[in-house]
Amino acid sequence: MNLHYNKHHQAYITNLNNALAAHSEAVQAGNLVKQIELQPAIKFNAGGHINHTLFWQNLTPPGSVDVQVAAPRLFQALLQRWNSFDAFKSAFETVGLVIQGSGWVWVVKDSESTAIEITTSKDQDLPPTGKLVVLGVDMWEHAYYLQYFNNKKEYLQKIWNVLNWKTAEKRFQAGPKEIYGELMGLASKL
Repeated sequence: MNLHYNKHHQAYITNLNNALAAHSEAVQAGNLVKQIELQPAIKFNAGGHINHTLFWQNLTPPGSVDVQVAAPRLFQALLQRWNSFDAFKSAFETVGLVIQGSGWVWVVKDSESTAIEITTSKDQDLPPTGKLVVLGVDMWEHAYYLQYFNNKKEYLQKIWNVLNWKTAEKRFQAGPKEIYGELMGLASKL
């Protein structure tokens, strides 16, 4: 986790700051071509920072939070959607394992219907528009390789031991401002 947090996540912040500074210069210079050229770097690195921040908030020391106690409303929604917690875990792991290359597996709440679902995003893309993050797991190799080598399945099976269900419950009951907090005003705070 030290490498993941202090090197990988920090690289997204550093690269985002550099891209935002270059973008600001391009705006001041009226260089629209440069502004457009910088959009992929801004999107990728801002996504990397946001996704990782949400991921770190999802984690807690092993065994410290029981889902039924810490997330009663979310737990009931999971049971209602998947009929059992084990069926939900199986569905989540199945979706996570089919990610090819880099990406994320998410439990999200639809912003309109509030229906809960499992989805993925590629690379550092955010979850689809209109889907609010409840829980997210980093499926990039850097998240698990040093501990689990190439065994993504074991990583996903063990992640349940360190998920922060209190945070997931808060997100499940919240809107975008509460879920993303200061990340919504990201550009002004980096």
